[in-house]
Amino acid sequence: MPGPLKTEAIVLRSIRYGEADRILHLYTPEHGRLSAIAKGARRARSRFGGRLEPFTHVRAMLHEGRSDLLTVTGVDTIAVHAALREQAATLDAAARACDAVARLFETTEPHPEVFRLLANQLALLAADPRHARPGSSLAFRLKLLLAAGIVPALAACAVCGDTEHLQGFSGAAGGVVCSACEAGAFALDEDAYRFMVDALGSPLAQAPDGGARTLRQVERAIGETAEHHAQVRLRPLVAAGARPAAAPVVTAS
Repeated sequence: MPGPLKTEAIVLRSIRYGEADRILHLYTPEHGRLSAIAKGARRARSRFGGRLEPFTHVRAMLHEGRSDLLTVTGVDTIAVHAALREQAATLDAAARACDAVARLFETTEPHPEVFRLLANQLALLAADPRHARPGSSLAFRLKLLLAAGIVPALAACAVCGDTEHLQGFSGAAGGVVCSACEAGAFALDEDAYRFMVDALGSPLAQAPDGGARTLRQVERAIGETAEHHAQVRLRPLVAAGARPAAAPVVTAS
């Protein structure tokens, strides 16, 4: 029955609405992704202040009415992560992390492990800009695939089960493939294979890194897996040694 709802949340996105309101995309541990309106949030004397900016970890009080759009009635700050807004690289990495969560987990189905993973990634970015490197972002995405139940098969050929001669990757097949099953696959170097194994087995704070070729192959493997098995196209990361693009626009004052 409609009524009050209290939950922790991370603000994925904040969008201008009307003359003074904001539409928020929130990710919560127990209610998945939610959309809410914060009425009057853009007024100079709004009671919400700056607590509804993207990447902020809050404790939100929401009212559930008859529509899918909840109303924000109160908010307390848990973590602002202000430091990640000080550099373009950390701002960009945070925006892409939130975007990946929004695309892969777009329903109200609860995934508390995804909430914890995102909260950890944002905290790491705020604590140390080195976590904005592409290797850390790719490790984060691999862990999202694991939470979504579509992590690539890495222990054996995804087609025949052979554990030797694993030298290709097929998004359609769902993982690494051997030399006998590599039709339609792309070549996967040993370094890229090892990166994925290490990334899945290590905490985010200890994410591996690699050269441009390794990171390109890993990003392609992640992208093809998401596209084939979740029908989701993830935003490209800067894994090819190119100059970082400008950070995506995620809010409007």
